[in-house]
Amino acid sequence: MSESQAPAVVSLPPVLDLQAAEPLRAELMALRGRPLTLDASQVTRLGGLCLQVLMAARKIWAEDGHSLTVDQPSSGFSEQLAAFGEPELQFGS
Repeated sequence: MSESQAPAVVSLPPVLDLQAAEPLRAELMALRGRPLTLDASQVTRLGGLCLQVLMAARKIWAEDGHSLTVDQPSSGFSEQLAAFGEPELQFGS
């Protein structure tokens, strides 16, 4: 696969809770092997399990040599990342 290929875009749902964790993991893993952009503009709640999914994806994408970026993080997403102590997940957004 070409490194110059356009990133896939995943729009994160407003509520990233326990019920959203497995569907999010499955969606992200289906896109493994290509650059990925996460649209976090609609997120109002970020739970710990979904944060773990996002952190694991960040690690996997880095190990695979592909970019994974967070685009347009909502204030709720940013505030909850900071509360968890993970502001760097925003990749400088």
